[in-house]
Amino acid sequence: MYKERSYHRRRSSEDDLMLRSLTAPGLILCAGLALVGPSFLRLNQAGAQTTFKADYVISFARITVGNAVVRADVSSNVYAISASGRTGGAMRLLVNGDGNLTSRGAVTGNRLLPSTFMLKINSSEDPLDVNMMVEDGNVTELTVLPPSSDRVPITDGDRKGISDPLSAVFVPTGDTGDGLNKETCQRTLPIFDGRQRYDLQLEFKRLDKVTANNGYSGPVIVCSLSYRPIAGHRVSAPLVRYLSESREIEIALAPLAGTGLLAPFRLVVANLLANLVVQATRFETSMQTTPVPLDSKPNPP
Repeated sequence: MYKERSYHRRRSSEDDLMLRSLTAPGLILCAGLALVGPSFLRLNQAGAQTTFKADYVISFARITVGNAVVRADVSSNVYAISASGRTGGAMRLLVNGDGNLTSRGAVTGNRLLPSTFMLKINSSEDPLDVNMMVEDGNVTELTVLPPSSDRVPITDGDRKGISDPLSAVFVPTGDTGDGLNKETCQRTLPIFDGRQRYDLQLEFKRLDKVTANNGYSGPVIVCSLSYRPIAGHRVSAPLVRYLSESREIEIALAPLAGTGLLAPFRLVVANLLANLVVQATRFETSMQTTPVPLDSKPNPP
């Protein structure tokens, strides 16, 4: 049963959060964020574990406005993802503040099923603190601070059959192959981040090749991406308008060795005013076969 803690619908700045969610995503992947010092999670599981580390440069109108970092530890049955960042420069017109996101859950086949999601955004204009528990894709507990009531109402149904914005953008490759095929893009990502419920609709565009400064060099699959707000958003918010007015959004996904997953390598939001681009400069995976204690200190990324 769903349980809302501390307040009725403790929600906060979804307009800021949506851009973070897209790059994963957040999206990824914290799109629109720059690194402020992530709190990496480690798994305490025996057996093979894949660690993914990625650095992203964020540019707006071809001007660098920040960087983002994402890390994921994936074993055969559990996973943990952490991301952190801060925006600057022209991006403050759309989103401002620094934030940290973490997600943990189970691995079933090559699908990520979240059990906990946490988000904290430090912003003088619109702070946000989310703690969410999920079971079988349904939100069971939720605390969101500070409260907000000037948004499209969220129903109980909006909290069911969802994923969090970090887990959702690690796309499964399917039962066979490397996932670099049209079928990978033919999907809808139902996302709830504690305050806003939205869909990311993917469609196949093309195959491409990429090269990171460090790590991956090889093929990617490029999907078009449509942002569809459902509930919890402000219709007139600058970021919602920006995404709605964008001529095209596309995301390039690259395979993560040993996981059966693909992760965002590049995100492009094309707009008549200016393009937003999130591009990986580091995209590395490594494998280990020994467990890492939960209380051990992670090595610097």
